[in-house]
Amino acid sequence: MEASETPAVWTVSDWLGKVLVDPAGERIGKLQDVYVDVETDEPQFGTVKEGVFARHLTFVPLAGVEVLPDELRVTCAKELVRSAPDLDLAGQEMTQEDESALYHHFGMNYTAIASPSGRRLARR
Repeated sequence: MEASETPAVWTVSDWLGKVLVDPAGERIGKLQDVYVDVETDEPQFGTVKEGVFARHLTFVPLAGVEVLPDELRVTCAKELVRSAPDLDLAGQEMTQEDESALYHHFGMNYTAIASPSGRRLARR
């Protein structure tokens, strides 16, 4: 395999705590969690904390993320992230319906997988 064909290597420990920015360089927030596709183990979504007093987790798509020295540049605008579905997970796993809502909000194709839960995402 030539160097240009080598897939990008990522590790959760390298990404957690990094600042996410949108294509225009607008700060979205610090990465709290990474959710991967259970079939490919590729990062699909991350979470950032929003709000000053009533803080909650907001999901951000990580597909196509650009890894920079001090930040991660995502492909969607900050405003699209702000308008994402508000999922109250409270330490629980995301439902298949929640997954579908996230994928569709960001214009991504979603198909459930053939597993007992049907869920496509797992937190790493």
